[in-house]
Amino acid sequence: MAALTKVAGASTFLAVLWVGVCSAVCVEVPSETEAVQGSHMKLLCISCMKREEVSANTLVEWFYRAEGEDVDDLIYVYENEKQPILPLTRFSGRLMWNGSKDMQDVSISVHNISLNDSGVYTCKVNRTFDFDIHHHTVTTSTLIHLTVVKEAGEDFTSVISEIMMYILLVFLTLWLLIEMVYCYRKVSKAEEAAQENATDYLAIPSENKENCAVPVEE
Repeated sequence: MAALTKVAGASTFLAVLWVGVCSAVCVEVPSETEAVQGSHMKLLCISCMKREEVSANTLVEWFYRAEGEDVDDLIYVYENEKQPILPLTRFSGRLMWNGSKDMQDVSISVHNISLNDSGVYTCKVNRTFDFDIHHHTVTTSTLIHLTVVKEAGEDFTSVISEIMMYILLVFLTLWLLIEMVYCYRKVSKAEEAAQENATDYLAIPSENKENCAVPVEE
């Protein structure tokens, strides 16, 4: 899980940064769906404004539904950078606005997550566009199925990566040993050949050595 979490976290950060820097560009990115007990997590909700040239009133509502229940509880309300409304729920004191000023990133953060926080979170965005003649309202909803675990575990991708790393290390070690043995044998053969040549030379009688000398013509 560590590898995927890092990748997902990096992609989320880049997308949110891009939204914050370039207000004319909006990229909808899905939120992470797994959190570790005792940590804090950003419930990511990107709601792109389709008509940026028109002023709009934006109302953001966050709902929570526990596992096995059918009722959605309102846990957070935010409207046009006003003071957020925090209903008295199990999340009291643990929710914080984590969106952007242009109201395209309407995310919230949950602090000190517990196992009981697993469930379905709904991000509901109502935009009312102010035209000269009439008002037009657009409503979008995003569902986040969050699972809270006691400890962070390794995902399949990270396990495969570690296995491949160990295999590569073993392969390089064996290759190095083979190269060392090959070089040792090559040097040993060269030394043996040199010794044999020296032995053959010493075995030649002295008179033959003198005869082997090339006469010099006067």
